[in-house]
Amino acid sequence: MIEPIIRVENLKKTFKVSKRANGLPGRIANLFFPKYEYKKAVDGISFNILQGEAVGFVGANGAGKSTTIKMLSGIIYPDEGNIEIAGFIPYKDRKKYVSNIGVVFGQKSQLSWDLPVVDSFELLRRIYSISDSVYKQNFEKFVDLLDMSSFINQPVRQLSLGQRMRADIAASLLHSPRIVFFDEPTIGLDVVAKEKIRSFIRYLNKEQGVTIIFTTHDMQDIEQTCERLILIDKGHKIYDGSINGLVDAYAYEKKLVVEFMQDYTIDEISDVLINDLEGHSKEFVFNPHKVSVKSVINNLSKYDIVDLTVENMNIERIVRQIYEGEIKL
Repeated sequence: MIEPIIRVENLKKTFKVSKRANGLPGRIANLFFPKYEYKKAVDGISFNILQGEAVGFVGANGAGKSTTIKMLSGIIYPDEGNIEIAGFIPYKDRKKYVSNIGVVFGQKSQLSWDLPVVDSFELLRRIYSISDSVYKQNFEKFVDLLDMSSFINQPVRQLSLGQRMRADIAASLLHSPRIVFFDEPTIGLDVVAKEKIRSFIRYLNKEQGVTIIFTTHDMQDIEQTCERLILIDKGHKIYDGSINGLVDAYAYEKKLVVEFMQDYTIDEISDVLINDLEGHSKEFVFNPHKVSVKSVINNLSKYDIVDLTVENMNIERIVRQIYEGEIKL
């Protein structure tokens, strides 16, 4: 039996938040008689992750995902519960633990603003005591895969956002971590920059066997890099399974787009909505749990068909409907 590299059991974290009254009198009163309320950010989350898995960790704003990631990376400690990662307890074995992980925050750089990228890398090499051979191998590989040769000698302040993110990702991996936490690594990037980063993450996971934990609001990031999804809401885990499994179970809409030889008047099909499109094309919308694609196609077999495509309900829409209460897990 394969042992998990990450074990999380009944994780809980509550924050003490100042409760301020409105207006100047309220702010003055708060100085002398402060009031507080307690907010449960994480409330009993448990999961295991195996070495080499790529897991999307997703939640709406305030769901508790960032707090959980900070506990997993050792930045904050839990009030209750247990965390064991690669044999370490993150908030207790911090110095030894960080040599086994990499952390990439999309909105916070670990590079020195005024130094050339390569100098920041050299600084990190000394901080992590990376051997010359490992550093050279990783440096050359990341510069090539992340296409950094054109800006490796430029100061970080002169880089575009996409270039800085690529440099930040490389910086977090120079010490060959077994586990990498990505927090919004593609935020604000254009389509080309996003794909370069997604491609590199897939390489890291599939070719190098690095365990990936990916938090983001961009569900395309998750779809293109992860196979497993953990959904949390209000501090609770509400789904833990494959992305395909979630789509298969909760995709309540499927579209069949058909281009016909000529402009036919299509007979009604039970439980299928038919919409006219441009040219000789039509769209057939239905619930795949009630109507099969095969039965719709069979109903259309008497017409001359030029082409057809099937469009599934995407994961982003499913997740949005879960958080809006339209889909009950």
